[in-house]
Amino acid sequence: MEQNTNILKSFLLFSKSQRIGVIVLFVLIFIMQAVYFFVDFNSNDKEEIVKSKWLANQVLINGLKQQKATSKSKIYPFNPNFITDFKGYKLGMSVAEIDRLLAFRKLDKYVNSTGEFQKVTKVSDSLLKTMAPYFKFPDWVKNKKSNFKAFENKEFSKNEVLKVLDINQATKEDLMKIYGIGDGLSNRIAKQKEAYGGFVSMEQMEDIWGLSPEVIENLKSHFKVSSLPNIRKININDASVKELAYFHNFGYILAKEIVTYRTMNGDIKVEDLSKIKNFPVEKIKIIALYLEF
Repeated sequence: MEQNTNILKSFLLFSKSQRIGVIVLFVLIFIMQAVYFFVDFNSNDKEEIVKSKWLANQVLINGLKQQKATSKSKIYPFNPNFITDFKGYKLGMSVAEIDRLLAFRKLDKYVNSTGEFQKVTKVSDSLLKTMAPYFKFPDWVKNKKSNFKAFENKEFSKNEVLKVLDINQATKEDLMKIYGIGDGLSNRIAKQKEAYGGFVSMEQMEDIWGLSPEVIENLKSHFKVSSLPNIRKININDASVKELAYFHNFGYILAKEIVTYRTMNGDIKVEDLSKIKNFPVEKIKIIALYLEF
């Protein structure tokens, strides 16, 4: 206490200008301390670090952009009949061109050459030129012209009387006597027959993927539907949407259209089938044989 009093008395002995100088000195010291505690002198260094990182990332990004612009994704050979919306878009096809191909495929038809592909899709010559080298059609499409003419039905021409067999009774060995039908296609025909419950017309051979027109004609000359198989028919006027959708010639969308038409117009008759939206009218005679009215 006494010491503090002595300091105060000593301070009062200073002249006015000296006291002001002492006060100014303390104020400056206080300001310097505040600046030291509250000002971050490393901010510039941090900004430089952030800037350098950003520049490094930007160089990487620019490199990736350049790589993407110059690189081309590798295209593998493919069957153009199975082009999806996404693949068609990547190949440069327009929505209208893709839709034409999908609509054609819904009819259970297939393109078997680049010319047919362009005819169906109406793609430009320039686009076809870039796509065609990657088209891969089944082997029988490539060889059908050269091989089929040379074939003379060896299995059926060994001085034996030609017998026309019932397609629903034909064995795998019977089918494989037809040139162009091997193990895979004979199994496919058998599975289709099982799915239908039996064939009702030889025209159904056209629905089996992989059978060329020549092979189909050859099948028709050696096989026929001798009698209608004992198939389980579906009642088109009582079946639910789910049951109709399960039917091999329909599908969920067509099943809904059938039920909608039935609800609005009453029981469906054979002659009404062509009035139902999206119904495959070209197959009415065959489909009708699997239905009850």
